[in-house]
Amino acid sequence: MAGKFAKESYTEMNELVLPNDTNTFGNLMGGRLLYWMDICSAMAAQKHCSNVVVTVSVDNVSFSRSIKLGEVVTIQAQVTRAFNSSVEVRMEIFAQNLPQATKVKTNEAYYTFVAIDPVGKPKQVPELVPETEQEIQLFEAALRRREMRLILAGKLSPKDAPKLKKLISLFGIDGE
Repeated sequence: MAGKFAKESYTEMNELVLPNDTNTFGNLMGGRLLYWMDICSAMAAQKHCSNVVVTVSVDNVSFSRSIKLGEVVTIQAQVTRAFNSSVEVRMEIFAQNLPQATKVKTNEAYYTFVAIDPVGKPKQVPELVPETEQEIQLFEAALRRREMRLILAGKLSPKDAPKLKKLISLFGIDGE
């Protein structure tokens, strides 16, 4: 299976924050943003896999700034690494106030997807070929993020996480 470049999965989505998307403070509801993020990142994953994918994990999503009614949300997503049947997708989220010509980064997150065949079984995905310095850094760090996800899901013992061993030893975790 031929590899694909990270840039081939790049997906950008824009949404206008309307009254039905906000809470009583006029801020975008977090659940609505997570919904939009899932759609955008799934499109990036499907571009890479040329296949249907399902969401299997959502990393920590921190809200550094609320997004206001009337602002435009821009979500940029791109695959950072492919494993056997899964891909990691990184997103950056921006809020734009068009009349004031401002654009502020509000969030960053990683979602993981698995490609599935017609009967719902995991399917092999193409390798990811990073090109730029940033793509290479994200590609290499993806192994640590993957190990952390597996540890948090109870699917991997900390002692069996080679990419995290140094970090784990700093916190005095013995992996038992």
